[in-house]
Amino acid sequence: MRLISGLRPRLILAFAAMAIIGAAAAAGASYVSARNAILKSVQDAAMDQLKDRVGAYDRPLSTPPTQDELNDFAGSLRLNAVAVHGTLRSVNGPDLTRFSTELRRTVAGDIRIQFQRLDRDTGPELQVGLPVLTRQPDGSPRASGIEVYSLTSLVQQQQAIDELAKSAWQMAALVLPLAAALALLAARQVLRPVRALNTAAAQLGEGRLDVRLPAKGSDELAELVTTFNNTAAELERTVGELRAMEADARRFVADVSHELRTPLAAMNAVTDVLDEDADTLPPDTAVAARLVSGETRRLTRLVQDLVEISRFDAGRAELVLDEWDLATAIRDSLDARGWREGDDLVTDLPEGVLARVDRRRLDLIVANLVGNAFRHGAAPVEVRLRTGDDVVILEVEDHGPGIDPEVLPHVFDRFTKADTARARSEGSGLGLAIALENARLHGGGITAADTGHGARFVLRLPHRAEGGTR
Repeated sequence: MRLISGLRPRLILAFAAMAIIGAAAAAGASYVSARNAILKSVQDAAMDQLKDRVGAYDRPLSTPPTQDELNDFAGSLRLNAVAVHGTLRSVNGPDLTRFSTELRRTVAGDIRIQFQRLDRDTGPELQVGLPVLTRQPDGSPRASGIEVYSLTSLVQQQQAIDELAKSAWQMAALVLPLAAALALLAARQVLRPVRALNTAAAQLGEGRLDVRLPAKGSDELAELVTTFNNTAAELERTVGELRAMEADARRFVADVSHELRTPLAAMNAVTDVLDEDADTLPPDTAVAARLVSGETRRLTRLVQDLVEISRFDAGRAELVLDEWDLATAIRDSLDARGWREGDDLVTDLPEGVLARVDRRRLDLIVANLVGNAFRHGAAPVEVRLRTGDDVVILEVEDHGPGIDPEVLPHVFDRFTKADTARARSEGSGLGLAIALENARLHGGGITAADTGHGARFVLRLPHRAEGGTR
């Protein structure tokens, strides 16, 4: 059986159930009350009539009475009644076997009128038993031994009660559509602000921080709307502050990086001269010159990476797409950095794999992935190119220590270091982040995995990338 889910059907079911239960309870109570009233009126009328007829008999009865006296007494009552004294009974009236043993025992042991309702095959009937009383010398009543029993059919009353029950349940059934309509209306009134809150919360989750709802009334739902509005306002203020701080930080990095490029260009020119003359310098001076030259190149690379990352953050990174044979483009990137195929580098680059890519950005991706493998892995570094479903796949795998499971989820984060104990490294800590941004700019992506005997980075690019900015 499928469970009812959702607040709306549950509310409708609850309202409808309460209305139906209320209507059924009211109909049941009305039925019971009317039934008791009908039966009580018939019962009281039959008992009063029997008492009045017995009291109106003005002829003396001997004790014990004769047969003729019993016959005359029973006949004078003009009821469906029989008079009894011991084993003697009147000839007219119903058979004594129709009266219950319980009723006769009760009448014989009491001086009050008794009644009992029974269901017979012929229908329900009311049995009334009355002991005939005499007066003792002190005036107190006592039973004479003569008893009168009368039968009253309740068939008509039962038919009236059945009709009443039928009408009551018909009225309860008529309440069902009304209850469903009222339940639907009530559920709609309750759920309208809930749906509005759900829509507003969805818009808030999509980034529309200015969404607000009108607060109407003073009930709990109005308080909830007020709380939502206050939360949205505080969230908008906080996010606005964070965005402003982030924009300031990005602008600061971009400005600093830009300002550093000119002095770094001059420093690189000086360090080039120092590198050429290092052999003619005193040993200590030569070491210092080479150290300055290396740190200057590292700082230059860091500034270049920061400038590149700032373009992505500012949304100014652009794709310049053209059709390229990826094997040729990848070999050119490797050759430009002095990475030749041999024992340290193994390539599998089949010709004829074409794709529309930005050659400069593909060069950055290859340089960062292969350079990362050489710096943090171990030879041989394998570079493999293959095709998949509507994508081209470039795998770069090394045979080094692999990637720590704790570092793996953050390997593409900026300034992530594979060895957290190492404060400095040859790279800027931005290479993999830049590679991933360039892959996404093409509509692709990069994944990293630990193979158990090294690290594997997999670049996926669509065959046909669409030009755009990021």
